[in-house]
Amino acid sequence: MNRIFKDDLYEQLARVGKGLANEHRLELIDLICQGERTVDELAREARLSTASASQHLQILHQAHLVKRRRHGTQIRYRIASFAVVGLWLTLRDVAVKQLPDVGQLVEAEFQIRDELEPINQDELERRLSLGEVALIDVRPRLEYLSGHIAGAISIPLEELEARIGELPRQQEIVAYCRGPYCVFSSQAVARLRECGFQARRMEMGVPEWEFAKRTVEVGAA
Repeated sequence: MNRIFKDDLYEQLARVGKGLANEHRLELIDLICQGERTVDELAREARLSTASASQHLQILHQAHLVKRRRHGTQIRYRIASFAVVGLWLTLRDVAVKQLPDVGQLVEAEFQIRDELEPINQDELERRLSLGEVALIDVRPRLEYLSGHIAGAISIPLEELEARIGELPRQQEIVAYCRGPYCVFSSQAVARLRECGFQARRMEMGVPEWEFAKRTVEVGAA
């Protein structure tokens, strides 16, 4: 009886591992952590065909890692639970620490970002409470509306040039995006510094901020 129980248990646990055991599904999980999306939106972001994205999403749904709902003629996907966000963050961190190839890949791609003096979550939270920084969310507007750090202003990266005059010059600007492997905030900070602003990037994103039980707002500011 005990053996049967264990076999059944580990078979069920393996469903989660099988759901994540694909590079495209991991990217889709990463994107859905930023907010609810349609199949077409996810396919476009992940550079997949709609059919391929739909197939991967079905596997994630079968593993109970994402939920879906119908909105008109569209199917929208969201993360199944906060535990899935934690699983994704843990998987990502373990890979960086345990797999030398991952660490080297990340370092080679993002080493220039170290020059942009990233600010950590504790320091950002403290300085926001003191009104010392202006915080901008440079992700697409849809992701901002799905959830953003309290007090952040939505200025998608592609709008930064046109809206740079809205930013205060008497405060340091902190930009954040999708997380440690997203380049949007680095690009924003580089451009802000070219324009004479004091600017830094936050080293993490909204999923990490919320997972640390910090305040996240939904909808327009």
